[in-house]
Amino acid sequence: MQTVVVALANQKGGVGKTTTAINFSACLAEKNKRILLVDLDPQANATSGLGVEKTPGASIFPALLGECSGLDKIQSTAVKNLDIIPSELDLAGAEIAIARHDDYLHKLKTALEPIISSARYDVILLDCPPSLGILFMNALNVAHEVIIPMQCEYLALEGLGVMVDIVQQIADAGNARLHISGILMTMYNPSTNLSQQVVQEVIKHFGDRVFETLIPRNVRLSEAPSYGLPINKHDPHCVGTAAYRSLAKEFITRQQLKGSE
Repeated sequence: MQTVVVALANQKGGVGKTTTAINFSACLAEKNKRILLVDLDPQANATSGLGVEKTPGASIFPALLGECSGLDKIQSTAVKNLDIIPSELDLAGAEIAIARHDDYLHKLKTALEPIISSARYDVILLDCPPSLGILFMNALNVAHEVIIPMQCEYLALEGLGVMVDIVQQIADAGNARLHISGILMTMYNPSTNLSQQVVQEVIKHFGDRVFETLIPRNVRLSEAPSYGLPINKHDPHCVGTAAYRSLAKEFITRQQLKGSE
């Protein structure tokens, strides 16, 4: 597998994006894939969810300003095969600071280029902020593909249309490789008709781009970040762990199929 850069993105908050960033990356690492998670959300929930301290100056912010390379910001985590570029509150100022530069939509691409070309990682996952700001657009300009986590609710369908349009605009504007590689249904409740109807509606429009794996509502998934652990370390046998292991397996299979085309 060549290094693939995947943006986990949805401009709507509360869809399970950061939960997915933490647990998807950990389950890929468990399958002996070398993973780098880049936390681009100033709230730094993916950082704390992996037990990494929020330290001033530790985020990718200085690399966005050209003061260092993205390589200098990589930290290891307690999870084997999983490294992180953490976030912290200072990253909130990045929107303003990099907007002053001509190439402000490509700052992240420049910062990550040494990491991508080093081939140290199989997958670089970008946990995007839940807004259509400059960091979000930077992530889409460097990503090869986008996975959109979305909640099993009808209102989420409206946000999905917005995401499709944005990805197409970025692809047309120069990042020709960018595409939506997967839509991940989260907070699935098999006992409600609503969840099942929303899943069927999304499949009707997006076909096999929708992951077969459904991420359920699960108490263990909700509590794991408070321990600074991904779900497969917090409770290896719960349904949340099974779901994210299934997602990792499905993602790897899809990448292998792409590679053989």
